[in-house]
Amino acid sequence: MQGFQWHCSGELASLQLSPSALSCSLTSTSTSLSIDGAETAEDKIQRLISEHPVIIFSRSACCMCHAMKKLLATIGVNPTVIELDDDEIPALPSPPDPTTSQAVYRASPPPAIFIGGSWIGGLESLVSLHLSGHLVPKLVEVGALWV
Repeated sequence: MQGFQWHCSGELASLQLSPSALSCSLTSTSTSLSIDGAETAEDKIQRLISEHPVIIFSRSACCMCHAMKKLLATIGVNPTVIELDDDEIPALPSPPDPTTSQAVYRASPPPAIFIGGSWIGGLESLVSLHLSGHLVPKLVEVGALWV
C-alpha cells in the first residue's frame, strides 16, 4: 500500500503503510497506531473495519463519497474515512454473491461503508437503510450515535 488518508472527527491524518515508513501524524493531536509492516492490504483493511464502528472507504473527489459523509454528519455521526489509492481498491472486501452458495466475491468500488464490522454497501444502500428507518438504530447499536 502506498498510504491512506484518514479523516476522523475533523482531523486529518496521513498513514504511511509501507513497511519502510510506518508513521502516523494528526494535524491537531498525535496518536500511536500499531501497524504491522508484514500485513497485507486485505489484512490492514480488515483490521481497520474491526477497529472502527463506522468506516467509509472512499476516493478523493468522489461526489457519492461526499454525499455519504454529509448524510452521516447530518445524523450526528463522525465516521472514520479512509481514502484509497486506485491500486488499493481491489483489497476492499465485499459481500458474498447471494445467487450462489459459495463465497464468490464481487468487486465493490468506493464508496463502501461498514457499520459495526458489517458491509452495508455504497451510497444507495446507506440512503435506503436511512429511509427505511434502520440506520439510526444500527448506529446506536454499534455505539456510533447516542440518542
